[in-house]
Amino acid sequence: MYFYLSFLRPPPVAAPLSGAVPFTPQIANDLRTELLDAEQDIFYTWVESSSGSAGPGSVISTTAQGHAASLAGRTKLQKLTVWRPLGAYKELKVPPPPRVREGQCWRLLLSATLDPSHTQAIRLNIGNICGKVPFPVLSMPIVFTARSAKFNAKQESVERVYSLGGVRSLQDGAPSDEEVILKVTEQTSFDLDKKIWDSGIGLSSWVTALHDAGPGTHGNLHTALFSEGTRHILELGAGTGIVSLVLAALRTASLTPGAEHAQILTTDLPSAMPLLEQNIKTNSRCFSTSPPQAAVLDWDEPLPESILATQGLDAIIMADVTYNTAAFPSLIRTLEALIRLGPQPPLVLLGYKERDEGERTLWDLAREIGLEFERIGERPGAGGAPVEIWLGSVQAKSTT
Repeated sequence: MYFYLSFLRPPPVAAPLSGAVPFTPQIANDLRTELLDAEQDIFYTWVESSSGSAGPGSVISTTAQGHAASLAGRTKLQKLTVWRPLGAYKELKVPPPPRVREGQCWRLLLSATLDPSHTQAIRLNIGNICGKVPFPVLSMPIVFTARSAKFNAKQESVERVYSLGGVRSLQDGAPSDEEVILKVTEQTSFDLDKKIWDSGIGLSSWVTALHDAGPGTHGNLHTALFSEGTRHILELGAGTGIVSLVLAALRTASLTPGAEHAQILTTDLPSAMPLLEQNIKTNSRCFSTSPPQAAVLDWDEPLPESILATQGLDAIIMADVTYNTAAFPSLIRTLEALIRLGPQPPLVLLGYKERDEGERTLWDLAREIGLEFERIGERPGAGGAPVEIWLGSVQAKSTT
């Protein structure tokens, strides 16, 4: 289980040049149904939005020079409060950034640590340590102005920043000097397809470790995901798209120039498309070779032409697709159609966190279509139910 800093009451879209900025912080699980049942220091800092807007690239650059510049546009990290569950609904206020000017945009960053390498980014590349403390959160830009028209309008989105570290080259195994950074927007509404879920982070962290370990570990899966040859990979129930974003960034950062592109189809229902497409666009500079492609895939409908045209997949990835057991028959029908697209069935990589024992009936249903799952890893987070990593493969039918 992971815990997330978030805003029960988000900060406003605009704030006065003088006077405090109100908001209500929260530390809870991914569904925001369970509060952190312990004391936790919360720190805050203001991060200047360099473009003066909510546009991509305004907080962190993937280059060392750009990253240093972004840190220069930050105020000193200060203690905000000590989180206690009994005070979970208390509104807090912070002063505006020092010497703020009319029309400037700043973001409010909340962190559970003073460690410089963990205050802003969720470090997916540190494996089992990932998630030991609550994840930081970044507000969208707040415009400071003397005009009061939008002082009461609350923000509807937050951003989380993910670090893959210096990605290792698949050729010589040496890590890059450049830190790979992804920025993922999620909405503050209760729409489940517009939030980050535990299994998405856990699976992304595990995939990062698989990439850096090289083909000696789970070689067939490593080849399916990271080979320089043409790959066809599809994510089911992508939501915000974090797993596909991580996979695409890893491929781009580690492959040799001129390597063949992968087609990464990132699928979900129509309601998820605007945010999914936004997150792909925001991180487009990280995908010179294998940009994800958002595509609608309704499990209750036949496969669309864009997927049929692949004529086969190398891998299917999915995280947190088990929360609704009523959808299992539709999910299994979709999986069966996908694994029979081409002459060779794909590998199926699943990130799973148990929320109800009945979810594990998915393994039995998968076995009925010849898909056998094996548990190959986990990501424990802060305790409780870990994110389990399962690998599925199609078993040959016995001829006896």
